[in-house]
Amino acid sequence: MIPLRDSLPSKRFPAVTVALIVVNLLVFVYQGYLSTQTESFADVNEAREIWYDEGLAPPPLLWQTTTSYGTYPLLGSSERSRSLSVVPADQLFVTQYALIAGELLSGRDLPPAIPVPIWATIFTSMFLHGGIMHLVGNMLYLWIFGDNVEDSMGPIRYLIFYLLCGAAAAASQIVINPGTSIPMLGASGAIAGVLAAYFVLFPRAKVLTLIPIFFFLRLVSIPALFLLGFWFILQVVNGVGSLGAGGGTAWFAHIGGFVAGALLVAVFRRPGTPLRLLDMIRSRR
Repeated sequence: MIPLRDSLPSKRFPAVTVALIVVNLLVFVYQGYLSTQTESFADVNEAREIWYDEGLAPPPLLWQTTTSYGTYPLLGSSERSRSLSVVPADQLFVTQYALIAGELLSGRDLPPAIPVPIWATIFTSMFLHGGIMHLVGNMLYLWIFGDNVEDSMGPIRYLIFYLLCGAAAAASQIVINPGTSIPMLGASGAIAGVLAAYFVLFPRAKVLTLIPIFFFLRLVSIPALFLLGFWFILQVVNGVGSLGAGGGTAWFAHIGGFVAGALLVAVFRRPGTPLRLLDMIRSRR
């Protein structure tokens, strides 16, 4: 199911939602530029050994085909030298700024190093995407549901809420797979928190949704309660099914982000903003 728009117009211009979308788009464009470039990187074999010393398998970048670029003196010695290798610049960038659970838990910035603390990848990873469909899907959900959640919180609290949900999503995935060296990236976890907030605040809002039925497409207006509830159940089913798998979609990041959003919305909403899902539950008792 693909949501296209909801029935709730924004009361204010959603400045933070738009800014988040713009930043994600700019980072993706930069990733696209880097995909046409290569960068030199210190001896890949030595980098692999550093990862193994931490008890971790090296990330995929360090197993990519690399080309010898030459040698340079090691520690100023003309007798010892190690080779530089050429690596895809976009993969180097992703490996540096995506979240790698095993590296984060080790407390060490393993090669390739970055000029910011390793914990910062919890947040930088939220602005990286693995492909155009990954980006478009995330930004579509953020655009449809983010404006009303921003309305309900105000821009500053909404931004803090978004980042906290993203951090909770990362923590959830780390708990499930703490020793992985597969980079985790994408805004999905933070956006899952936004979906949960919308789910709690506006369960009766209608969402125009494109539903593929065999070879046909149908437009249906679905209450957010059912659309987002189904989305969350799908994440749980896929998450349970993915246990033991080595990579792929970080389903538990989606689950963790959604749960965090459902809990945090009561704290970050504007005073007096009703939690309509709770009101619906109480009215049925």
